[in-house]
Amino acid sequence: MKRLITYLVAIAGVAGLGWWAWGVHRSATPAVEIATAGAATPPAGAPQDGPPARRAPAASGTGDPRGPIGVEAARAERVSLSETVSAVGTLRANESVTIKPEVAGLIERIHFDGGARVRKGALLVSLDASIAAAEAEQTRAELGLAQANYQRTADLARQQFVSERARDEAAASLKVLEARLKLAQARLAKSTIRAPFSGVLGLRNVSAGDFVREGAELVTLEDVSLMKVDLRLPERYLGQLRPGQLIEVEFDAYPGRRFEARMEAIDVRVDADGRSLVARGRLPNADGLLRSGMFAKVTLTLSERDDAVMVPEEAVFPAGDEQFVYRIDDGKATRVRVRTGLRREGRVEIVEGVRAGELVVTAGQVKLTRDGTEVRVVEPPRPGG
Repeated sequence: MKRLITYLVAIAGVAGLGWWAWGVHRSATPAVEIATAGAATPPAGAPQDGPPARRAPAASGTGDPRGPIGVEAARAERVSLSETVSAVGTLRANESVTIKPEVAGLIERIHFDGGARVRKGALLVSLDASIAAAEAEQTRAELGLAQANYQRTADLARQQFVSERARDEAAASLKVLEARLKLAQARLAKSTIRAPFSGVLGLRNVSAGDFVREGAELVTLEDVSLMKVDLRLPERYLGQLRPGQLIEVEFDAYPGRRFEARMEAIDVRVDADGRSLVARGRLPNADGLLRSGMFAKVTLTLSERDDAVMVPEEAVFPAGDEQFVYRIDDGKATRVRVRTGLRREGRVEIVEGVRAGELVVTAGQVKLTRDGTEVRVVEPPRPGG
């Protein structure tokens, strides 16, 4: 019984101590809050028991304390711009032919050296013409006899000593021999082979004394005063190709040097397998540096514009399927939809939306959350600064 009474007294003591502590805390808290909020300023010269109370900062006004947002900007520039396409091509001679005999025969003499330049009509190869010459001479003699026979028959027919049929037969025999003589002369002429045009000869493949048949390859002749370059392009460029366009050609044999050509013609057919077409350009070769078959790296100029407007690529950003820039007018940035064109060396052409001379934001667009935001142009950081 005594132990129970002791426990109850202890519990009552603890409860009374807790109640006293809560009351002290409740009465002390308002004083602290009042002191924190600020007390009345004591009169000048009045003594102070402790350090002066710290004032809370004044409430902010309605304006943006940061001021205009700093962005980097650049002006749209008006430049001359060329739309080009790169391709590979093959060089061809202006005219090229492989010299071949039309008749079989023994090569009697070769009148050229390999690699020589010749003029049109120059004698290149002579075949043995002894048989053809003999046939021509025989036919010429027979023709003379036929002409005399026809003349006598015609005179007798006028005197009505022979029939008209005899005169007609003599005339027909004369025409046959005249045609035979022309044939013999043509065979004789084919024993000499001449250059069909002026050009440069290749390496000869035969020697004097060789017997050659019809169509045997003797030597190649090419006119290299002008050269052709054939380039293959995707069919999507067909509507942009036209004669006279500028073609710049480079060759591995002449590094660092560019040759200029002009578009001459476009093939009438499109390759159905590769969906490509062949275009041909022509370029001068007065110094004779170029050879047919050379590999060419080609740059074709499709169009040229002198008033293209370009801005740095950093100024253009996508939003969905459209492109935009922030244009600065009177210190405020406005988002403008643009239509872009070609890209060159870190710049992009603006076809629509921005005019030359206008200022566009190039860095800091993420800070522009709405149109009309006040901005100030800052200099970009220098490398290593």
